[in-house]
This record gives sequence, structure tokens and C-alpha cells, in this order.
Amino acid sequence: MPGMTITEKILAGASGKKIVRPGEIVNARVNALMMTDLKGPYVFKVLEEELGTSKIRDGLDVVFVLDHLGPAHDIKSAQQFKACREAARKYGLPHFYDLGRQGIGHQVMCEDGYVFPGTVVAGIDSHSTTYGALGAVSFGISPTEGAIILATGELWLKVPETTRFTVTGNLPRRVSGKDIFLHIIGMTKWNGEVLYKAVEFTGPAISALSVSDRMAMCNMVAEMGAKNGIIAPDDKTAEYLAGWPEKRYDAVLSDPDAVYSHEYAVDVSSLSPRVSVPHRIDDVRPVEDVAGRKIDQAFLGSCTNGRLEDLMIAAEILKGRKVHPDVRLIVVPASRKIYLEAVRNGTIEILAEAGAAVLTPNCAACAGIGSGNIASGEVCISSTNRNFEGRMGAKDSEIYLASPATVAASAVEGVIADPRKY
Repeated sequence: MPGMTITEKILAGASGKKIVRPGEIVNARVNALMMTDLKGPYVFKVLEEELGTSKIRDGLDVVFVLDHLGPAHDIKSAQQFKACREAARKYGLPHFYDLGRQGIGHQVMCEDGYVFPGTVVAGIDSHSTTYGALGAVSFGISPTEGAIILATGELWLKVPETTRFTVTGNLPRRVSGKDIFLHIIGMTKWNGEVLYKAVEFTGPAISALSVSDRMAMCNMVAEMGAKNGIIAPDDKTAEYLAGWPEKRYDAVLSDPDAVYSHEYAVDVSSLSPRVSVPHRIDDVRPVEDVAGRKIDQAFLGSCTNGRLEDLMIAAEILKGRKVHPDVRLIVVPASRKIYLEAVRNGTIEILAEAGAAVLTPNCAACAGIGSGNIASGEVCISSTNRNFEGRMGAKDSEIYLASPATVAASAVEGVIADPRKY
């Protein structure tokens, strides 16, 4: 009998089984649930009105984060925040992240010890796939499913097939995990191969990546239509989680004879920085093919690339330089912890002196409902995860997706620029 993948093993354990196979329906125990301000109040409404209970299952970490709308920019968002705060007080939620404490939910989940290898974690946001960077099975769900998890601690789901990407080679300078993912989605061209499948990243190039870069890659498997993204835990994972020695977890690995639906080999030895051009994420070009395209805004932040490492890379490029006078650079740290550390180590000072506008941690312009939206006809190069028409503002604006290094280099030059020259 063939072995199992990481995802299959974790779902087997969570459903009390020794073996599960793709296509099998299981009731999986969920370890943690993340909710955001957009849908949080509705989850509790479903819990009470549809499921007829106001009791949350014991042993479930419920993390409620105000990130998409904050700080409130109009009466509607202020009312939504009020509803979130009232729900958090009513249910006595200990893990409620209000303004001043908040970060982007996906970052908070990983850095504050709610995600561990071998666990199942769900979030009411599509980019909850991020947590797979720590060796967990994680995925986005609907508010109704969130209410079911609150009430039962479990979720009914189908075990996905797994597609494996084995990544080899030494990454060239100024090329990152974001570039690897953009290359992969450009290579596969949204072919539907990974719809409702687990995407497993492995190989020496993945092992060499930081946890931040791994998070960026798992974050973006949502753009492939995947169920989850996952990377085997290793020494870097253990180091990242060292702040919670009281937490015990299983470092689950795929069996050598595990069966994959498809396998891809990717060599990144000669990979150049990649840019996803409007309005498709899978329309990906080498930076040299789009260099020179005039921009109006550069955006550095989001659950994809707002981490400390990303801000520091941008600061390396911007130190001693200025943001181009025709460009506005918006920088949004992904969490309060990141913001504070970037202040302490001088990163924020470098970015601000260069001319960046640094905002409080939140999703900001990523989803087009926060600060930093772009106007009609404007062009933005962004470290975010989606470049759909109208995603960050006006429908006739344009979004180019790129790494933090490429965003920073472009902010300096006023056009899309190759970061390898810095």
C-alpha cells in the first residue's frame, strides 16, 4: 500500500484515522480559526441563529483580527468595527486584535503561536493557505463553515490530491520566494491542475528559503485555486517556533512512496526577478521585459510581503536614495511586532527618510478597501497577491505584482526596475 503525503497524514490524524486517501470525506479536528473584521460578526450570527448555540467548542483557538478595514475610514467601517468589538466582548475572546495591537490576520497567526506543524488551521479569508509554511494544513473557508467550527471544533471536507513542485538550484541575488512563485504560476498558466489540491513545495531551494519567503509562496497558492499549500517543517521552522517551548507538535513529513497527482521540477539557478502584469496573475514576465514601464505608486506590504525581511530588503535599496518625485511609496508592516522591530533596527527611519509613507499595520490597499487606493489610469507596482482589474482602486488602473526588492527599485527609478543593479 502506498504511503501518504504530508497533507494526507495530517488530515488522517485530525480525523482519527490511520490512513486517508484523496477523495475521501473526513471530519477533521480544527486546532485554530482565524476571523477578520469583514465577516467576523456574521460568523457569530450564523452560530446563534442557524446553529442555535452561543457556546464555542473548548480547545479551539479563535483569533479575531481587525485588519482589512482599519483604521476605520468611514461610518460603515466604524460600525463594522463596533460590531466586531461587541462580539469579542460577548464571547470573551482572549485573542482579539484591535487597533494598536493588530496586524494582518495571517501574520498574527504565525508569529503569535497559533500555527504549528501537523495541525489543521482554518481562516475566513482565502489567503489562510499562508500557514502551510509552518507545516500545517491550512485553508480558507466561508463564514458558515467558520460557525460550524466554532460549534463543533471540526470541519467536514474532502481529502485533496497533492501536486508536488521540487525546486532546485541556488537563487541569484535579489531573487526571492515571491519570484519563485510567480515563475511557477506563470509556468503552469492557471491550467487548473491544482484546483482543490494540496500544493507541496520541496527541494533544496525551498529548504534554503527563510520562513518569510515560504509564507509568501504558500500565501499565493490561493491564486492557483489550490486547497492548501505546504512545506515540510525543518530546523528553520523549529527556530521560528522556539518562542513557544510549551507547545508540542508533530513534524509530519511525506512518505518516500507517497503518491502525487502531478510533479514538477523547477530549477531556479538562473531565475531573474519576475513581474506579473495586468490583469492576470499567471501572465508573468522577467523584469527585464517590462522594465521602464512608468509607475505612479509602489506598494510594499500585505499578507504576502509585509514582513520584517521584506521591509529590510527595501531599506537596503532605498538607503541613501530618495523615492522618485513622481512616485508615492506606501509601506505597511504586516504586524505591530514587525513595525516595532523595524523601528528599533532603523528600517522605518531609512524608508521614511527616502520618502515612504509608512502606515499602521493593516491590509491597506491590497483589497481596494483601505488606505492607498489608486486612481483612474494610474499604475502601481505592488508586493501583494492579486492584480485583477479594479483590485486596488479604479477599474482602469493597472497593478504589476513583484517582490519587495523590485518594488523598492521601481520606487527609486519611477519605472519598473531591475533590483539586481542595487
